[in-house]
Formats: sequence, C-alpha cells, structure tokens
Amino acid sequence: MRPYTGRTMSHNPEKHQRHSIRLKDYDYSQAGSYFVTICTYYKECIFGKVVNGKMVLNEYGKVVEDEWLKTADARRNVVPDVFVVMPNHFHGIVTIVNDCRGTARCAPTARNRQFGKMTSASVPAIIRSFKSAVSRCINELRGTPRTSIWQRNYYEHVIRNEDDLDEIREYIVNNPLKWGLDSENPNNVGATCRSPQGTSPLRK
Repeated sequence: MRPYTGRTMSHNPEKHQRHSIRLKDYDYSQAGSYFVTICTYYKECIFGKVVNGKMVLNEYGKVVEDEWLKTADARRNVVPDVFVVMPNHFHGIVTIVNDCRGTARCAPTARNRQFGKMTSASVPAIIRSFKSAVSRCINELRGTPRTSIWQRNYYEHVIRNEDDLDEIREYIVNNPLKWGLDSENPNNVGATCRSPQGTSPLRK
C-alpha cells in the first residue's frame, strides 16, 4: 500500500458506493484523477489476508502490487498515487497528466469521448492492461491457464476536487483497518470466497 500523510476525512459510502458511475461520452484519457475498484472473480479471497488491521499479501497479492507499479513505469503521463490490495479486491487512484511533470490533479467535467477509440493512456485501457497482466502472471504461477481472476467490469469515480481526492486517499489507506466491516468481506455478506465451478463470470 502506498503511504499517505494528510488530513483525515470520513468516507461517504453513499457518495462513493461501489457501482459503476461511468459518465456517458466522458473522455477517460483526459488529465485528471480517477478512483478505481476492481474485484476478483466471484470475490474470491486470493491475494492474502488482513491481520490486525494490516494487509498481508501472498504471492498473488504481490503480483497485483508489482503490476500496478509497472503501470506508471510504462506510461509517462500516468502518475502513481495511493492504492491498496485487499484479499478480494483492489482500490487505487489513477492520475493522468498532460506531461511527465505531474501537474494535473483533478478531472475536468468536459465530455468529449470519441466512441470506438481507446488510447493506451485512457483509464479503460490502463485497467484492461493491468487486469490482463495480473491474470496472466497468476495463472502461470498456479498452472491454471485462461482462468478468470477478475470480475468482468470495474468501478470508477471521477475525482472532482482536492477535498474529494483527500477523502478517497484516506478511505484507501484505512481500508485494511475496516476490513471487518467491509461489504466485500465474505464473512459479512454470508457468502463463501471461492467461486462455483463451471459458472459464468458476474457482469456488473
């Protein structure tokens, strides 16, 4: 998890509920910051466990961490920010800048996405590449080719201002501490972590 020191702000679950709020016609390649959440296939707990409020990554969780760090290394206009790998999901902030100096902080509100086109530095392209790399590496380690690691979709929120950014950073940093109350924790939703065999991926 990326260290972060900043003011404490409470996370509003109604404001940042885990469902897709992708904006119609929005250009997700333009400069700004975006909060993303990606869940494992059937929310299977495969990345490690939370012990005393801290996330302890296993070898698969370390793959997720390493591949996320590579995301910024491979793209000059992507600046790393806070993130956390949880037992069955991932939270992170993607910051896209206009140049390599990291000047942009929050996303504008203009909507000018061109349908049918996806640049390598857009949020959908970044997430697709990240998910693919993690799936490939974990399946190689497990000897399970073409096995689903992630749910088909992901969740994102366009960060509008510095208060929004600070609040989400704090939420990400504190996620392991609140795992006992997390709606993604199978112990809280009464479901098993392991996905049924021979079933289709969830579609959000």
